[in-house]
Amino acid sequence: MKQALDPVRCNPMDPGKASKSFMRILGVDPGSRITGYGIVDILGNRLHHVDNGIISTRSNLPLADRLQIIYDELKDAIEKHRPGCMGVEQVFLAKNPRAALTLGHARGAALLVGVHCHLAVHEYSALQVKSAVVGYGHASKKQVQQMVKALLNLPEIPQEDAADALAVAICHAHSNKLSNAIARSKGRR
Repeated sequence: MKQALDPVRCNPMDPGKASKSFMRILGVDPGSRITGYGIVDILGNRLHHVDNGIISTRSNLPLADRLQIIYDELKDAIEKHRPGCMGVEQVFLAKNPRAALTLGHARGAALLVGVHCHLAVHEYSALQVKSAVVGYGHASKKQVQQMVKALLNLPEIPQEDAADALAVAICHAHSNKLSNAIARSKGRR
């Protein structure tokens, strides 16, 4: 049986980083053709880029095969980078019900791999993600990409889906920091 990762002490294999001020987060922007992923470390009050990329599937493949590719490649990223928690963007309202359903399947594959790998899985709406990264819930994709580049001090703007996934990870970092601050303040009462 695999060891579950503590979502606060996210990397038990690296005792130098295993402190309460360290967290490694996997962000996922699910899609049936392109799924973005981004991995961010929080060290103290700083965000550090670890990795990002996209998982591409061919639209002529059966849906089950595409979901298997998404699952397997996210699992590889989890095993390589050993995050302690995962943020996944929620399904938005789509004009095309079939597209929304297919996107829901891709989200399901992402959520399932997170649970199978014993990660704490969190879900965020696009509004929450954009608000956390840009400060405005109706920001454009370009604005999100620019802020991700700035916040993570990247040399260039990441690919759109990878930038969205990094934004989800950043959103979780901010959300988790706020939750911890609230919990600490309640403990002082």
